[in-house]
Amino acid sequence: MSDCLFCRIVAGEIPATVVYETEDVLAFRDINPKAEVHVLVIPKEHYADIGALAEGDGTLAAAVLAGVAAVARSEGVADTGFRTIFNTGPDSGMEVPHAHAHVLGGNFLGAMVSS
Repeated sequence: MSDCLFCRIVAGEIPATVVYETEDVLAFRDINPKAEVHVLVIPKEHYADIGALAEGDGTLAAAVLAGVAAVARSEGVADTGFRTIFNTGPDSGMEVPHAHAHVLGGNFLGAMVSS
């Protein structure tokens, strides 16, 4: 999708700090990090959200999860703990309608959701 921010990053039209890449998955640093480590892991093929990805291509969804694990290891948070977030839809605060996982860690993250 030519107007999708993440598709444009995959195409090399917009720069990103890439930390992991395979044929199907790209991971790059979030430009507005919420933790010491904040990396986005995306499928290179466009899917609007994780539900659409899971229904459309389970193998690619598994590749995204493998990317999450690889990023956690390479960023040094696999042993100390990290959080993986998939936002879906407007109530979640999803800002870019392209399936993506947030990998956060490097410091204590606190409660998952504050009330």
